[in-house]
Amino acid sequence: MVRDGYFYGLAFVAAGVLVGWLAQPAWALLPLLLALFFLWFFRDPERAIPDNAGALVSPGDGKVKDVSFVTVGGEKQARVSIFLSVFDVHVNRSPIAGVVREVQYQRGKFLNAMNQASAELNEQNIVRVEGDGQVVVFKQIAGLLARRIVFHPKVGDRLERGQRVGLIKFGSRVDVLFDASAALRVKVGDRVRGGASVLAYLQPKAELAGAGHYSAGDSAGEGAR
Repeated sequence: MVRDGYFYGLAFVAAGVLVGWLAQPAWALLPLLLALFFLWFFRDPERAIPDNAGALVSPGDGKVKDVSFVTVGGEKQARVSIFLSVFDVHVNRSPIAGVVREVQYQRGKFLNAMNQASAELNEQNIVRVEGDGQVVVFKQIAGLLARRIVFHPKVGDRLERGQRVGLIKFGSRVDVLFDASAALRVKVGDRVRGGASVLAYLQPKAELAGAGHYSAGDSAGEGAR
């Protein structure tokens, strides 16, 4: 379980005990139910991480809402968008093994994460990872209820595929952008699990030249799959 779950859970247990003591025991039911919800919400199950060469895994649990191609820095990229409901595991994981080259926090709105505009307008954390001759960008995007994005690694840190890197509290979305030559393995409507589900297989590249810096304003849609 994520540490935050204990903080929320114990706080509501204490509130339930206090309310039950000062008022009536029945009134303690609501805070105790909320304590159970938070303990469940912040669960952090172990996952079997695929070891296939070139596998790009999902950074989060949820439902694939969009598979499309966008232009980033003048180059065509594939983009997979995953919606995390309040019932999904919210721990985020690295999609590939590599080095964190950039972390860019962008303040913004809190639109419903199912709204396509949330990918550009919502508060979000944009992470660029380089590994095995590939650059992958993944975005932790706040949703209607989400008010805090957590990301632990720093620029220069080495990540393993499927490694835990943070979480988004309550309903949210994650976007993954990678080279358009990758072999996609998901479609709209698929359910995926963070660290375990393969979104695509990346083709190895000898050079990273041209993979470039990602800016939230660089992308433009080019149709959907």
